[in-house]
Amino acid sequence: MHSRIGLFLSPVHETGQDPNLAIRRNLDLVEYVDDLNFDEAWFGEHHTLGWGLVGAPETLIAAASQRTRQIKLAHGVVPLSGHHPFHVASRAVHLDHLTRGRYILGVGPGVPFDAKMFGLEQPVQRRRLEEALPTVLELVNGEERITQQTDWYDLRDAKLQLPRFSPQGIEVAVATSGTSQSSPRLIGQYGLSMTSFALPFALLTPGAPAHINLAHQWKYAEESAAEHGQTLDRDKWRIALPVHVAETREEAYADVREGYDRWLFEYFGKAAGREVLSPDVPRERALEARVEAGGALVGSVDDVVAGIERLQEITGGFGTLLVYVADWTSWEKTNRSMELLARYVSPRLTGSAARPQEAVDFAIASRKG
Repeated sequence: MHSRIGLFLSPVHETGQDPNLAIRRNLDLVEYVDDLNFDEAWFGEHHTLGWGLVGAPETLIAAASQRTRQIKLAHGVVPLSGHHPFHVASRAVHLDHLTRGRYILGVGPGVPFDAKMFGLEQPVQRRRLEEALPTVLELVNGEERITQQTDWYDLRDAKLQLPRFSPQGIEVAVATSGTSQSSPRLIGQYGLSMTSFALPFALLTPGAPAHINLAHQWKYAEESAAEHGQTLDRDKWRIALPVHVAETREEAYADVREGYDRWLFEYFGKAAGREVLSPDVPRERALEARVEAGGALVGSVDDVVAGIERLQEITGGFGTLLVYVADWTSWEKTNRSMELLARYVSPRLTGSAARPQEAVDFAIASRKG
């Protein structure tokens, strides 16, 4: 059954552990949640800061395709500013075949930390995304040959030799975050899917509600879609944020508090050099501040269900919640959280538990009659 829940694996892993085991853990986790009926697993691409070890997510997607049965596997995302669009399209079509149609191509401009290493400024990243996106779309899902010359790539009568596996085309999503209108407007212009990150919104200003920015992103995308004669589907809107579930709220917070503190202050604070906490929030309340701001869901099954329902209401509705796996706790407790999400959170969101309960209610009512 569809869970309407997926994974987002940046993936980040705390330093000091065996990198080989950390990478293999991602594949083990995807295989585990595939058995739990999770709908999707997204793999990010990072090249700096030490915690994000995966620089070639297509290799993990290919490996995961052979270890899973039904879960969709996605790039989360390909930074188009750093890849030749022909190679992006070629890899996408090959992954479409390896997954037998379970592949989603996620794209974006790229993260600023990696761009600095490649000598790219953020305006250049954005321009390259806008240049390459229509080219990638035509190469992946179109039929025409492309001739195009830019200051960073050249194509002459370009067309992929391998046809895509999916006759309806490969789904393409664009990543969005913050208050920028650029990516949402691209999504609307081409009628693509949207993957939004609630993660950064509460990072710098924990008192600011994350949901407001998310609602604005969809609004900008819809406005652009109307301008270009496109339609958007909220069912293909994904929202990614950290989630951890335990039997009780107290247990959930205890599970992740130390790992969250290291992730926030060691990774984003020291490695990334960001200001990670507003002055009016004490460090010991950093986790609570993020949850209160809508930048994470931590608690019991009831807490997380209520949080997702609140997010649905404030945003106007979205399709899939992507659980950002931040390595805040042990693998065993992370697995248990995934199990609780699949067994008890998802059925309350999708209504899949309603029919068995209706059968119980009917049996009781029949006896009384």
